[in-house]
Amino acid sequence: MSERNTVLRSLHDIGLAAWFGGSLMGAVGLNKAAERTGSDEMSTARIASAGWAAWTPVNAVAIGAHLVGGAGLLGANSARVQYQQGVGASTVAKMVLTGAALAVTAYSRVAGKKVELASSPMSDAAEQDAHPMSLEEAQHKLAMLQWAVPALTAGVLVLNALHGEQQRPSQQKLGMLRKVTSNMTGGA
Repeated sequence: MSERNTVLRSLHDIGLAAWFGGSLMGAVGLNKAAERTGSDEMSTARIASAGWAAWTPVNAVAIGAHLVGGAGLLGANSARVQYQQGVGASTVAKMVLTGAALAVTAYSRVAGKKVELASSPMSDAAEQDAHPMSLEEAQHKLAMLQWAVPALTAGVLVLNALHGEQQRPSQQKLGMLRKVTSNMTGGA
């Protein structure tokens, strides 16, 4: 039985591609360009913050598209997840990596907002107080976090490739046969 989920796959894959690619470009390109262009620490922070602030809405749409597509694909493939050996484990791993990437992305935005507010000459003191992290602490955290998002989303991409391989008809038959055999012999 062949069912197509082109729209769901497109949402899932394009969203993930933008999330991965945008975060990697930001770490490799935007932040380095800000370092080269800024005349001091504050102007460098302002340049990088402006770029990341412009990317944030696009990133939010990309992540949303990925999550909607992923949820739809999970529903469409629920029988394979349940009955084909190996698919459930790779699905759980993919969900864990996606959750971690979401958490790191959100935390990066909080730290990035602190840098944005602290480096803005016209920032609101009340808004700065809502982000209690110091500028130095935020910049230090961002220096590490900028590589975590592309690493985590790359892991999701690898598991996505594995899911594609597991959908081959020969893999589906073999996986379901192994699952039935495992259940008959008392394995999990």
